[in-house]
Amino acid sequence: MIKKVFKFFWKSILWFLGLSILWVVIYKWVPVPYTPLMAIRSLEAEGNFETKHDWVPMEEISKELQLAVISAEDQNFLNHNGFDYEAIQKAYKNNQKGRRIKGGSTISQQTAKNVFLWPNRSWLRKGLETYFTFLIETLWSKERILEVYLNSIEMGNGVYGAEAASQYWFKKSAKKLTRYQAASIAVILPNPRKYMASNSSNYIENRKQWLVRQMQNYGTFTLKQTKEDDGKRN
Repeated sequence: MIKKVFKFFWKSILWFLGLSILWVVIYKWVPVPYTPLMAIRSLEAEGNFETKHDWVPMEEISKELQLAVISAEDQNFLNHNGFDYEAIQKAYKNNQKGRRIKGGSTISQQTAKNVFLWPNRSWLRKGLETYFTFLIETLWSKERILEVYLNSIEMGNGVYGAEAASQYWFKKSAKKLTRYQAASIAVILPNPRKYMASNSSNYIENRKQWLVRQMQNYGTFTLKQTKEDDGKRN
């Protein structure tokens, strides 16, 4: 009996590893059509609820929005291997001092969570998030991670991805976003169902100004070096 249980256990692990790696490899090339979070939000919604999501390639997303999310969410994105240990330590210390929870998640971790997992906090989900983060950092380029991130994350109530968010908040394509509009979308990412990118509260307006300054300090954001490194690796 013990041998059967042990055998079943290892077979399950091998199946999980094989299917999860295949899943990640497929999404290296194929646009992500739907995510677990989209399904959860649809099930939670009452009445008529529409999921707005329109995948576009990176070339169709404003460089200002690319810079805005990097400046707001993960300024070490191009340099880390999926985990920013300094940011994690800083977040831990902040959480120890007060009630407000501050995360240290990188864009890679957020991509893994949003595309492959569910949103609630648990040790199981955090462990799987670490696993999928390792997979996408190993099998995808930084450009692909950012492209999937910008096309999949929640940017409003029922709004997912840069193109849908740009149309929803500013009635224009993601390619035509100005710096201030890009900052407006990026600053609401911590809680996009509570905050508004347009007609914002004073708090969000102040955050926009802060983020525009961060973008100016960051300088020109480019994935050129990342492309070259990925080409050498492949």
